[in-house]
Amino acid sequence: MLEIDLQLASCNPDVPELEQFERWVAAALAGARDAAEIAIRIVDEEEGRELNAIYRGYDYATNILAFPAELPEGVEAVLLGDLVICAPLVAREADEQDKRLAAHWAHLVVHGVLHLLGYDHEEEAAAAVMEAQERVILAKLGYPDPYADGTALG
Repeated sequence: MLEIDLQLASCNPDVPELEQFERWVAAALAGARDAAEIAIRIVDEEEGRELNAIYRGYDYATNILAFPAELPEGVEAVLLGDLVICAPLVAREADEQDKRLAAHWAHLVVHGVLHLLGYDHEEEAAAAVMEAQERVILAKLGYPDPYADGTALG
């Protein structure tokens, strides 16, 4: 069972519908979990900047932040964590990178869910593994390779 708490705190009109988020999250979770609860908060740049400064120490808005659930050792729960996505930044990046907006949203959601599952891109080898997973998942969803143009997510 997949449960998404979609929180719209953005004025941006181009935010996907809940059904799209459900599709993208389910694709990222396929084979990893049977059940999950995720909160996805869609924000504008001011809140995105504030959260990035508080939690990562960077004084600028970022496209996505992932907050894995912090559960006690050995506790299994369906709670996976939270994603915060900056809608104006997603739109700007899609335009600058000449990508379809829906494809960029899908990429960011898949990327964020993989972070919640424990993937990271801090080391080159880990980044290669994570990007390969993203490519496979996005291809199954019918989206092109998000890294084909050499653009990387932060």
